[in-house]
Amino acid sequence: MKKIFDKMTQGSVKLVERFLPDPYIFAIILTFVVFLVAMITTQSGPLTIIEAWYGGFWSLLQFSMQMAMILVTGTILATAPLFKKGLGKLASIPKNKIQAIIWVSVIGLVASFINWGFGLVIGAIFAKEVAKRVKGVDYPLLIAAAYSGFLIWHAGMSGSIPLTLASSATDLVGQTNGAITAAIPTSQTIFSSFNLIIVAVILVTLPILLALMHPKGDKVKTVDPALLEDEPVAPMKPRAEMTPAEKLENSRIINYVLSAMGFTFIILYFVENGFNLGLNIVIFIFLFAAILLHGTPINTVKAVNSAAKSVGGILLQFPFYAGIMGMMTYKGLENNVSLAGAISDFFVNVSNGTTFPLFSFLSAGIVNIFVPSGGGQWAVQAPIMMPAAVTLGVDTAKTAMAIAWGDAWTNMIQPFWALPVLGIAKLGAKNIMGYCLMVLLYSGVIIGLGLILL
Repeated sequence: MKKIFDKMTQGSVKLVERFLPDPYIFAIILTFVVFLVAMITTQSGPLTIIEAWYGGFWSLLQFSMQMAMILVTGTILATAPLFKKGLGKLASIPKNKIQAIIWVSVIGLVASFINWGFGLVIGAIFAKEVAKRVKGVDYPLLIAAAYSGFLIWHAGMSGSIPLTLASSATDLVGQTNGAITAAIPTSQTIFSSFNLIIVAVILVTLPILLALMHPKGDKVKTVDPALLEDEPVAPMKPRAEMTPAEKLENSRIINYVLSAMGFTFIILYFVENGFNLGLNIVIFIFLFAAILLHGTPINTVKAVNSAAKSVGGILLQFPFYAGIMGMMTYKGLENNVSLAGAISDFFVNVSNGTTFPLFSFLSAGIVNIFVPSGGGQWAVQAPIMMPAAVTLGVDTAKTAMAIAWGDAWTNMIQPFWALPVLGIAKLGAKNIMGYCLMVLLYSGVIIGLGLILL
């Protein structure tokens, strides 16, 4: 049995390494595919679809900036001396390669359940720290283990779909074509028994599965030590030799006063909002914690300049995915059908009351490859799937969570969300996606069975 599993894993790794192009090329190929299929589905001409493409192209600008900021602020926080020391102590706990994979995957899963942005960055940074200390561990697998934690983000406390359901009932009526007329509390979604059981099974079993994937012998790809080296820090001049400008640049008082202002707001935010970790407040916490821990303004500037080198993929690729979303959601003037809607309709038509949560999950997984945004996916699928759930007598909260799980599931083979992790790890998508494909296959079975049986 173990030999079969090893062959499957190595086959998956070789398949992805051979055929998965750079994430940018992957985005361009998706653009071409959606362009052609959208013309057929919406019964529209090429110029119309190009207009829809451009109409969506800049719709993720705010989100792109947020993703760039969470990558940069998470990195500069991790490179602050005190934070690195604490993270290093935690990374010293695993003593061998199997423990390393398990520890990294557990940290990634737990952090992503708390907050997806936090988990995405912390998991990758923690994996790098572990790689410095554990000899012989396969570095691509270690980073894949960190990224695999992202599998459960939409079922966790920052999941955009369950949090949307818990918001204004007036908004939900419009979003779901009248299928939901009252807010659904998180006790029926995130903290429902069926969702927590699925999360628990994945949390317990996925780290073990990842550990079993570890290659043997000459197939192990250890990390290039150069990838883990921090940029050298120039020694500070004696204060007596500094110019007035240099004294300002190296003033700890400036950083301390500025961080005091930041943390004053952070405290007020949690007093007023509870533990509601939106993306903006996570970035804000990372930034001001880094400002405090780096000590001086010039140290903060240097850390940001170094971290910013890894955001190129986000800046280049996110607009293309926004363009794909524009084509996916465009409705033809003749038939009033969108490509994303057609996919959802197909799965509704082949479902019954028992299979509907499973098919909602599968349809969301397919749509997510082209529309890798929880909010965007909800806007596309909620008006179709939620009324169908009511018609079939299926619990609307469970249907919504099936969509949420599907949205997170195929992130395991969609490089879009892996870009921040890859930027931190200094790897390419093909280095980790073979292992993530195995995670996709395994988790698909667990989630699918959970949605049917629980």
